[in-house]
Amino acid sequence: MKLIIQIPCFNEEKTLLSVLEELPTKIKWISKIETQIIDDGSSDKTIEVASSFWVNYILKHKKNSWLWNAFRTWIDNALLNWADILVNTDWDNQYPWKYISKLVQPIIEEKADIVMWNRQTSKIKHFSLIKKFFQWFWSLIVRALSWTNVPDSVSGFRAYSRESLFKLNVTSDFSYAVDTLIQAWNKNLKITDVLITTNKPTRPSRLFKNIFDHMNKTAQILLRVYAMYNPLKIFFNIWTMFFVLWSIWIIRFLYFYFTVIWHTGKIQSLVISWVLIIIAIQFFALWIIWDLISKNRKLIEDDLYLSKKRYYK
Repeated sequence: MKLIIQIPCFNEEKTLLSVLEELPTKIKWISKIETQIIDDGSSDKTIEVASSFWVNYILKHKKNSWLWNAFRTWIDNALLNWADILVNTDWDNQYPWKYISKLVQPIIEEKADIVMWNRQTSKIKHFSLIKKFFQWFWSLIVRALSWTNVPDSVSGFRAYSRESLFKLNVTSDFSYAVDTLIQAWNKNLKITDVLITTNKPTRPSRLFKNIFDHMNKTAQILLRVYAMYNPLKIFFNIWTMFFVLWSIWIIRFLYFYFTVIWHTGKIQSLVISWVLIIIAIQFFALWIIWDLISKNRKLIEDDLYLSKKRYYK
């Protein structure tokens, strides 16, 4: 089996060498280990450092396009170079590379398609209490929406089987982490996690300004991707809510109209009920349209999967 270890880089000349020096050179059942970096528009000597260490594949973006675009690039290159397993690491040396052998083991044993690193965030000393809480809270929401049992949903230290790389497609423009989790369940990919410790950070994250910025962007991705794969659950539930509210107000109007003397109904109830039924009809129509779009997207993804299999054979 062939393993490619991927490192996305953006101005990482100071930390890249220490990362490359710690990467494993031998893993049981892995016949070949190669490395690739994605230089995401660096302006320093990242490329020179990678070249001096004999990195197998050096891919370069002319400008910084963040992780979502880098994810697409490294998947294409890994498939093109016949990787059976792709491990994604990080550029800031947060991940202890000695655990890569443990990370790929479930894929080697064909027990999983995607393996995630569980940082055990509640035990990380340099995480504040509020950060630990929000890490737990958002992982809880992601587990509920993705129907997975992954305790650390935003972990970037992951191993992917070749089959999972054929099936996954990045649809968000912030980060692939949450996006691909929801996709994985809908595409019948098995996900598991392994318990691993973490190194101290060498610098602040460049993906987001603060925890609230991260929450905002993650929430947008969650809603968009979940709606894309589960339109029935979202739009049908919203339609049901407005339909029930309409029923309550129309029943109230009819009750007063037929029971109060001289048939003096509550006209405000009638007006409110009409507003609610119009909103309910609109969501019902959106549900049908979105469901048709979802089915069309599935057909396109099936065709894309087969195209990848033929192209990267």
